[in-house]
This record gives sequence, structure tokens and C-alpha cells, in this order.
Amino acid sequence: MRKIIYSMMISLDGFFEGPDHNLDWPIIDEELHSFANDRQSDGIDTYLYGRRMYDVMRYWETAEENPESSSYEREFAQVWKGIHKIVFSKTLDQVEGNSRLVRGNIAETVSTLKAQPGKDIAVAGANLAASVARLGLIDEYQIYIHPVVLGQGSPFLPALEDAIKLQLVETRTFGSGVVYLRYNRTDQGQ
Repeated sequence: MRKIIYSMMISLDGFFEGPDHNLDWPIIDEELHSFANDRQSDGIDTYLYGRRMYDVMRYWETAEENPESSSYEREFAQVWKGIHKIVFSKTLDQVEGNSRLVRGNIAETVSTLKAQPGKDIAVAGANLAASVARLGLIDEYQIYIHPVVLGQGSPFLPALEDAIKLQLVETRTFGSGVVYLRYNRTDQGQ
């Protein structure tokens, strides 16, 4: 069965975006970008997005055309465009590229995808991830902690009703001071 992975870059105090939804604080250098590129291309074949995260990530549809894009950014754009995207939204009328718009039941859609053959599935966006976590469907959490304290913003996960037990399975520290933590869920089926 495919894993559902929630991966997010966060500040030391647990926010994935600043107070005005700003995303200008992460340190995304070549080392970190190349690591993320490899993780995405080797293990993911489907992204799950909410509307807001999809709007942010649509940048990658045309990033290859930007002459100021680095080689590792162009590489990620190619990877991103090749991965199938499912966008959960009640407000969007259409999506572009390799994407499909879903207005239906999140639990049913994610459970069906998880049971299908293929590579793993990445969920992005805190609100959608919280919904999927409440359903008990996230198997792995990948967190990139950046050496910055934002003081306020949008939390990595909004409040959940129940605790989720995790086991640390991998760590890595990048030259920029970013720390990567990968956890597997240990309380599945309980």
C-alpha cells in the first residue's frame, strides 16, 4: 500500500508561513533543493493540494522558462510537472497541467488513492494535511526546520483532537542550518 507523506518547511517555532502568508524566510539553497528534488522524483507520483497551496505551487508550471532559474530549480520544475496533482477545492473552476480538480469526499478520495498501485503520495498544505491526519491516513511526516523564529503565522498543523505517535527514522543537517526530520507513524490501527 502506498504511503501518504506530509512534508513541509517550517520555522523553529512551528509555522509554515509568516503572518501575512509570506514565504520569503525559508533558506532554500542548492543543497536543500537537490535533496528535495531527489526525494520527490524517486518516491512520489501524486501530490494532494488544497487551493491555497496549489496556487503557490503553480509557479513551477513555468519556472523552467524563467532565465533566472537555477539548474536545480529547473530540475524541480520538470519533476513537479511530471507528478500528478489532485487539488481539493470548492472555489476553483479549473486546474492546469498535470492536475485534477476534486470537490468530493477527501476520505474516500485519499483512501482510494492509497490502495492503488504506484509510488507514495505527498500531501501539502496545513489545512488539507490536518484533515487527512484527522482521518488517520498520514503515514510519514517530513519536516524541514529552518533556523528562523517567525513569532506568528500559520502553524505546521492546526489543532488535532488526538495525539499522533511517531518514531524518528531519519535526520539530516544541511550546511544552511536547516534540519530535516523524518518520522513514521507508530499508532496506526489503534
